[in-house]
Amino acid sequence: QLQLVESGGGLVQPGGSLRLSCAASGFTLDYYTIGWFRQAPGKEREGVSSISSSGGLTNYADSVKGRFTISKDNAKNTVYLQMNSLKPEDTAVYYCAAGAPALYYSSTWSEAYEYDYWGQGTQVTVSS
Repeated sequence: QLQLVESGGGLVQPGGSLRLSCAASGFTLDYYTIGWFRQAPGKEREGVSSISSSGGLTNYADSVKGRFTISKDNAKNTVYLQMNSLKPEDTAVYYCAAGAPALYYSSTWSEAYEYDYWGQGTQVTVSS
C-alpha cells in the first residue's frame, strides 16, 4: 500500500523554526518528484516547494524562498522541509505529495492536480 506520512508540525513562535518530515512506504521516492503544499483555512492549497527524484534540484514558492529548504534522504525514503524565520502567515496544514519524475521540470510543479499520492497533513501554527 502506497503511503506518505507527514510529521513534525506544531506550535512555534514567529521567527522560530520547524522541520517537517514526509516518510514514504510501499514505494520508493527515487522515482518521484515530491512536493510540499499547504492549506490555510478558507484558502486554496498552495504549492510551497518541490524536489526532483534525484534530490539534486529544487523549486520554491516566492513566499518561502530563502526561509524554507527542501531536502531528501533516499536511504531513509524521506523528504524534509526545514522552515526557518516562520511567520504567522505560514500557519496552515502542510501536506507532502508524490508526482511523476518529469513534473519537477514543469511550470505546473506547484499545482496540486499534478500529484498522484498525498499524505494526511500536519498542522503548523505560528503564533505568539
